[in-house]
Amino acid sequence: MIICPNCQHKELPGALFCSECGAQLVTIDVLNTRSIKKTTSGLLESPTVVPQVNPAPSAGKSSEPSISLHIVDSGQVIHLKERKEFTLGRTVEGQPILPDVDLTPFDAFSLGVSRLHAALRIVNHDVVVTDLGSSNGTRVNGQKIVPHVDYPINHGDIVALGKLKIQIIIAQ
Repeated sequence: MIICPNCQHKELPGALFCSECGAQLVTIDVLNTRSIKKTTSGLLESPTVVPQVNPAPSAGKSSEPSISLHIVDSGQVIHLKERKEFTLGRTVEGQPILPDVDLTPFDAFSLGVSRLHAALRIVNHDVVVTDLGSSNGTRVNGQKIVPHVDYPINHGDIVALGKLKIQIIIAQ
């Protein structure tokens, strides 16, 4: 059995994430650094990637990272699979374009989530978030991001869509 370091829940051998709290059970020692600057208005500027040396991928493995969304308030985890781009939002009756991830069951309307609020994408083995011009904005670790600009996110980052907080879980 594997014991979660976060909540002490017991998981079966081979589990990558805790089924109770969503914590990552397997760690990879890779340091990703990025320089993010703040403008005078409090918005984040386009990030500049700091050059780094990445370890060579394992033989036969060049798979894309898998993304899971841990809804902070409810504790539920949504696993995103088989695609490189996912739109996040909420649905209403008669809406012609639907988000890939419907956050309606998590009280999205009252928490200020737009119908098409943000997108998560995998770009060159990195995960980025983009605000799609939402009404109440998107924040990464408490910092508001500029709409229609890709911002890199890392495992454990908190992305707030309006007031709905989601922890991003990334497994390589």
